[in-house]
Amino acid sequence: QRECTQKKTFSSWINSILAKHTPPSAVSDLYTDIQQGHLLLDLLEVLSGQHLPREKGFNTFQCRSNIENALTFLKSRSLKLINIHVADIIEGKPSIVLGLIWTIIFHFHIEELARTLACTYNQPSLDCSSAVDSSPKASRSVKKSAKIKERWKISATKALLLWAKEQCSLHGSINVTDFKSSWRSGLPFLAIIQTLRPGLVDLEKAKARSNKENLKEAFGIAELELNIPRLLEPEDVDIMNPDEKSIMTYVAQFLQYSRNLHESEEDMQERVREAMSWLAAQEKKLAKLLIDTENETYYQKYKEMMSFMEAFNQGKNPFLPVLSSRSEAELSESQQQMREEWDKLISQINKWKAKLDQMLPSPLDNIEAWLQEVEHLQSEDLPDLQDPFKAMFVFREIIVIFKGLMDSFDSHLDTLQSFKNEDEKNMPLVFPEKLEEMKRRS
Repeated sequence: QRECTQKKTFSSWINSILAKHTPPSAVSDLYTDIQQGHLLLDLLEVLSGQHLPREKGFNTFQCRSNIENALTFLKSRSLKLINIHVADIIEGKPSIVLGLIWTIIFHFHIEELARTLACTYNQPSLDCSSAVDSSPKASRSVKKSAKIKERWKISATKALLLWAKEQCSLHGSINVTDFKSSWRSGLPFLAIIQTLRPGLVDLEKAKARSNKENLKEAFGIAELELNIPRLLEPEDVDIMNPDEKSIMTYVAQFLQYSRNLHESEEDMQERVREAMSWLAAQEKKLAKLLIDTENETYYQKYKEMMSFMEAFNQGKNPFLPVLSSRSEAELSESQQQMREEWDKLISQINKWKAKLDQMLPSPLDNIEAWLQEVEHLQSEDLPDLQDPFKAMFVFREIIVIFKGLMDSFDSHLDTLQSFKNEDEKNMPLVFPEKLEEMKRRS
């Protein structure tokens, strides 16, 4: 029963997120669909606002690579993936898949929302705690980060519960003490709706109705009036021991609605100004870095790039909601300008990375160029040709080019494996991370 409820709730939550992906996608069967890795990467791209590396195909190697990319990204965010392995996801093991999705929901949905409440309820938020060092050096301390995350996980749950209690306390004797049986009557859901949108429900009438009637009304109103996806059904909650994770996932959506409701246009403009200031500072920092490292070795330049990107990726997180909050048509002039500045900065970073790749010591520079050519060919969409003979000709051309590139595969792989990564002074020529990245891509 619990597993079935989680599968249904998590699938509905995922679909509400994937609707924002370009192009939109959807889950049909969670255990089966996740095996290819594409769904997982789509989900993480929407949640993080980042473009993640992926294999376009669907063979076993490509599916495994996509899942590995997704798990590597999650680990880079200091998420603890206990007993979650690629092989188990490829097999679609229910307990592992549900555990992974819950980890994602908790980190990207519940924790992110609860951060806004942490200072209010005096919880040890990663943002509020003065004991937490957010410097790049500190972020490399996995053990310390894991402890902080564990403490924050407890407080994020508590902050969400305190928020729910606060909404319900405005309506008399309706009380919640957990994310389980406290919600069975349906009254807490209705009380939260009444707080957020007064006049939509009649709580006095609700107190005389059955649990199922109240739950049905709450879920229906939330969907129609608040545009909150219907993740649960009355029979999921009106039981002796409802699933805690499913209820938390659903309640967090009401907090999201509350946050959006209270964010005025003035608040948005202030956040845009902050984002613009941060973007300008990053642009200056990048320009200075390019000048300062002009005469440095490739190794030192790459080291500086990694340091810059680590700080950049940490610093951008607070501004991602502003950068991705609206479609182009809904943007104000200042928001449009902010988007343009963001695109400009990303373009400069990508040019810097490309220039560094060209500076790799021989023969790695040739291998990098070969890898990029292969990746470009793999990522290109086939032309939509109506003439079957012309399509066949184009397809054959692509195969010839690809075969030509693959002729170099063995020699390039051997070169990578045998590359001696040190100069005459026994100093590394290339950052080990870059070398490993090239091996993974080959």
